[in-house]
Amino acid sequence: MKILKDVKPYKVKEPLFEGVRVIMSYLGEPYSPEYIQGISGAAFRIATGCPSRPTCCMMMWTTDLIKLLGYEYTEYPCYGSNGENLTTTMISAIQAQIDDGKPVLVWHAMTSAEWDVVCGYDEENRIFFGRGSYWGPEANEYHTEAWDRAEKAMEICPAFGAVIIGDKKGTYDAKNAEINALRDAVAHARTRKDQPEESGWYSYEGLQALRKWAEAYSNPGKDRDLADAYCFDIYHSTHATAPVFLREIACHFPEATEKLLQEAADYMEEEAKTFQSCSPYLGWNSPWGVNEERSQAVAPLLAKVANLYEKAIECIEQGLVLL
Repeated sequence: MKILKDVKPYKVKEPLFEGVRVIMSYLGEPYSPEYIQGISGAAFRIATGCPSRPTCCMMMWTTDLIKLLGYEYTEYPCYGSNGENLTTTMISAIQAQIDDGKPVLVWHAMTSAEWDVVCGYDEENRIFFGRGSYWGPEANEYHTEAWDRAEKAMEICPAFGAVIIGDKKGTYDAKNAEINALRDAVAHARTRKDQPEESGWYSYEGLQALRKWAEAYSNPGKDRDLADAYCFDIYHSTHATAPVFLREIACHFPEATEKLLQEAADYMEEEAKTFQSCSPYLGWNSPWGVNEERSQAVAPLLAKVANLYEKAIECIEQGLVLL
């Protein structure tokens, strides 16, 4: 048995990038949870209507963030290009990395179709110890699961397996990453998609997604479904990182842009608080099914979230124009 001590819990309930930060923190990197959510683009993303949206609508993929930060990485999928099972090879690679004193990023190891952090193994019982987004800052003990659980992701999505983070060989260009993240935030928020009525609203993004979400609950018969609960669970957590990120980077820009980013942070802070207030209506503990009283309560809250989000994006957009 080998278990690494003091691998910290997730501080943001987010499926793609918080695991990278947890590992980077263990390796000695100083990046805050808010900064990682910001430069990855996750702090400003919103896409609803399908439970897969938080893992499908992104500025970059998880390994792109690792590369952006200057690190090498090696991927160990559960299955090969011809369908051959490579899980045993993946498990051996994870064990070797943990023996070397480093946690490993593993898809579907602890949670469902998310990147988790594996930080220990028990060979006799064939289990992994680790962290995931479902067990946040309050978690003390490591979670445990069967060490071949990652291959079972094939039942719902690709079985990405493990990502071994290697040595730092590149240089992280913070200023460029921060500007790219701000530009993406604006472009994403302004995304507009026109689609036939029968295709539903699952593919809307940005401000349009928030408007459609509010509109759905403004009409009778809206069912609080799996997509509502999961998307709310992730996005209200990630959006709470946006004001901190904006305030952290604002001083890196000329005074006029700095002021606008600070203003955007204020709007995003209010947006996050309003979003959080939707918990009794959209969260996992809210009742399933149609409830018109719930719809009447949450629709105006979502509309307010959309308005505040739009004001924040307008400030960011104006700040970028001044650069």
